[in-house]
Amino acid sequence: MDELPSALTRYIPDILEAHAAMILRAVLALPIATAMGALLAFRPRRRGTPPRSAPVIQTQIILAVVGAVVMLIVGASLARAFGIVGAANLIRYRAKIDDPKDAVVMLSTLSLGLACGVELYGLAAFATLFLLGVLWVVESLEPERTKTFELKVTTGDPTSMRSDIEAILRRYHITYELRTAGTKDLVYESELPIDTRTDRVSNAILLLDSGHETEVVWEEKKKK
Repeated sequence: MDELPSALTRYIPDILEAHAAMILRAVLALPIATAMGALLAFRPRRRGTPPRSAPVIQTQIILAVVGAVVMLIVGASLARAFGIVGAANLIRYRAKIDDPKDAVVMLSTLSLGLACGVELYGLAAFATLFLLGVLWVVESLEPERTKTFELKVTTGDPTSMRSDIEAILRRYHITYELRTAGTKDLVYESELPIDTRTDRVSNAILLLDSGHETEVVWEEKKKK
């Protein structure tokens, strides 16, 4: 019975050395993959080509990191390569994904699970921390997402209320453009920060009219 602990003690230094070597490879490979992916993602845009969205640029950078992690896992093992292909084919995610990064994060979690499955715990831990850092950086640079609405305010005297309504819109950091100014209503095209609630803005506008003759209607516009 004493032979088993002694055998483990003999192999532990070799195991730790192998994990340390893999982490050192990752320390070199992942930053280089990030730099190369960013170089391609931020390539100069030619005249006439459509603008690139921030989520797509971020996804391209993260994909380079995930590719490096996968190849570190595979190494020279053909069996691991077939295993990764088989695991990837099992993924069938049918729900709509608004942010491409979410799909890449799912691929990242698959890669980290594969690393743990082949006992590359050091690589899995370092890759997790590295990906968290990359995601934090790229998402902090992402412009704030907005939602577009047509705002219609119907009231007895829109001319006198216009300045107060627009002051409320500015208070909630809403970008607006007056489209129609009639004798009974004001119509704005407005862009709201993604976490701004329309009911709070509506209540603030309704409080301007103590006679309760004001009606506020929001119609969301789908972005193309």
